[in-house]
Amino acid sequence: MPGGTYTLILERDASESIAVGALGEIEFPAGWYAYTGSALGSGGFGRIDRHRAVAAGDNDTRHWHIDYLLGDAATAVDRVVTTEADVECAVAQRVDGPSAEGFDRVDAFGCSDCDCRSHLIYHEQREQLVSAVTDAHEAAQAETAAATE
Repeated sequence: MPGGTYTLILERDASESIAVGALGEIEFPAGWYAYTGSALGSGGFGRIDRHRAVAAGDNDTRHWHIDYLLGDAATAVDRVVTTEADVECAVAQRVDGPSAEGFDRVDAFGCSDCDCRSHLIYHEQREQLVSAVTDAHEAAQAETAAATE
């Protein structure tokens, strides 16, 4: 199975605090979230299936920060955007777009292995978040392609 970078588009239908491992209690308002991660190992994008299993309650393992959010009953996976390239940080840094209006980063979430501020971004509106995620993937992929030419 191919691998690369993925962004989960998540919907939360309730506002509540969730204990997220070493990060402690974090307040997650209802709305839309984009979590960007990588699937570069031998299982490739099969990692997304694992995330879906956690969200469905079929997997209780809590290994990554995202597992705590996905394991909460108020969180559902809406869709996934993928790019077959190692552009995780480039995508995560671009998701809030040029204006960042209405976008909020959840500090230190999902980025314990890099220097990014966060790999989880919140927005109240699904359409704006999906558009920002799609644009971020396209821009990161184009930049990577240009760098290899």
